[in-house]
Amino acid sequence: MARDLLPEEVLERLEKGRLEPYYLFYGPGEFRMERVLDRIRATYIPEAARDFNLEILYAEKKLDPEEITGRARSLPFMASNRLIIVRRTEAFTAEKLAKLLPYLEDPTETTCLIFTAAKTNFNTLFYKKFRQTGRAVAFEELKGKQVGAWIRRIAEDMDLDLDREAQEVLQEVVGNRMRDLHGELEKLRVRHGRSRIGAKEVRELAVQSRSFTIFELVNHISLRNVSPALAVLTRFQEEEGAREAALGIIGMLNRQIRLLWQTKPISSSGGSAQDVARRLAVPPFAARRLMEQSRHWREEDLEQGLRILYAADGRLKSGSRPNPLLEALVVDLCTLSG
Repeated sequence: MARDLLPEEVLERLEKGRLEPYYLFYGPGEFRMERVLDRIRATYIPEAARDFNLEILYAEKKLDPEEITGRARSLPFMASNRLIIVRRTEAFTAEKLAKLLPYLEDPTETTCLIFTAAKTNFNTLFYKKFRQTGRAVAFEELKGKQVGAWIRRIAEDMDLDLDREAQEVLQEVVGNRMRDLHGELEKLRVRHGRSRIGAKEVRELAVQSRSFTIFELVNHISLRNVSPALAVLTRFQEEEGAREAALGIIGMLNRQIRLLWQTKPISSSGGSAQDVARRLAVPPFAARRLMEQSRHWREEDLEQGLRILYAADGRLKSGSRPNPLLEALVVDLCTLSG
């Protein structure tokens, strides 16, 4: 059975003008998927012929598989290819998916038919067919070193001159979500154009963003700086103040405390930032920061911190007011001892 394709492999084939007759695009990486679909739409069908040769369908109750296959078998008009995108394929019943199998056995070579799905079941014959033919394309969220490579590639596409430190700071502040990273890169392009962009310019822009506020909060708590942490929390609450935002902060702090807990024994036994990066699968800059922050915690503090976060999560979900709960949580985490 063939392996799943990477999105970049589809784009490489697109540049050579050789897309397969059908694909399955699946996975949680929605933003990444939409960028690839945008590139295919813009490249595969000439703009002048797009109205006749590009169709986007939605797998809803009223859409019959016969309609999809009928359109897919139509010949292109004033162009070499047709492109049909069927969204939300997971909405089809197993019976409807089975009716699409004959087309997959004998597709039309001049049509590229792309099914998209957030969820799949590769035990069913329909989805299994894509893997058997090597036409399943996995869109996962980026992890570890993939994020830095993605930032560099998108910056190049935008003609942004980002130095390496600027890329690291951007990832550190914004995180791994491609939609948020792309938004910050767009802002940098508007503000700086083709000028050289360093860490200073990224920080200046990031200060205005919600992502930077949360990053500041987590960083101050990790360094046990209670007064600056409370000041940042106040600023965040003025902008947000919602229960969902409070749950998000608790989730991020939970992840951070666990990372510090994993870092602590590595650091205590003389390990390096490279050891932390390798064992925790985090970028080097994040490993260096974790090494520094872990010095402010004992292992028993980290264990107690997790208990405090668990209790705060329960109280918030039981109806406690978000703002005073978060304020108490910040003080407890910054000042606990054993």
